[in-house]
Amino acid sequence: MNTILIPTDFSRNAWHAISYALMFFKDETSTFYLLHTYSPAFYRMDYMMGGPAVSAIPDVGVDISLMGLETTLAEVKKEFPNRRHRFETLSAFNTLTDEVQELTRKKGIDLVVMGTKGASGAKQLFLGSNTVFVLRKARVPVLVVPEEVPYHPLRTILFPSDYLSRYKPGELEPVLHIARMHQSRIILLHVRENSGLSEAQKDNKAHLERCLEELDYETVEESGELMPEAVLKYTEQHPIDLLVMMNRRHSFLERLLVRQNVDQIGFHVKVPFLVVPDSTEPVS
Repeated sequence: MNTILIPTDFSRNAWHAISYALMFFKDETSTFYLLHTYSPAFYRMDYMMGGPAVSAIPDVGVDISLMGLETTLAEVKKEFPNRRHRFETLSAFNTLTDEVQELTRKKGIDLVVMGTKGASGAKQLFLGSNTVFVLRKARVPVLVVPEEVPYHPLRTILFPSDYLSRYKPGELEPVLHIARMHQSRIILLHVRENSGLSEAQKDNKAHLERCLEELDYETVEESGELMPEAVLKYTEQHPIDLLVMMNRRHSFLERLLVRQNVDQIGFHVKVPFLVVPDSTEPVS
């Protein structure tokens, strides 16, 4: 996991995500791509066909984008000098979601790191529509950093699972890599919403435990509340440093994201969370 894409809109929250990522990977040899996407103030056929390079009328959005990236990179090198890290700035006339998908293919991106929009209330965290769309469509893990959450080493990772997936090794590897990198303890949490586990769930649980056997982990079972509230409550009552969510259709994450309007998702969580694509077919 050494190729990291960080979208930025030059806001305070975006800078916080950049800072967090640089500390998160401070001991890793990594390449960081700082991305800014923009749209012109008006659309013309020549612009749509070739962008500002073939347009006779200059677009101020290009200058703002390039200047912002130049300023951000200078600040990064000043505040976080690290010989293990190299940087490349990318300015694109595109939607953020489409550009993230394209760069994932072209640059071999291992991880996307994004900040969150601000919110009112000490416990409230809001995801803007850009973040939600990236989470839903990204083909690689996405690390979302809540506003103003300070960086500190990852001591404990919370990994909720309904045991309906037999996770593929390649999709699970980013979680294992981060746990090894930070020497973290993994809490494997299952929230019992009905009776006991089916035979298929027991088999998937055993498979997951085999995948984690080289790491420090423990299994926890909770009951009496439904997902996702039980998981969010657990993060509030225990010292969790990272929440892992496997992104499968009808999963915990999907249920979390549809709770409110997609333009402004609200839920109570005060820790960074890692969203990992899960392409397995759920079993009952």
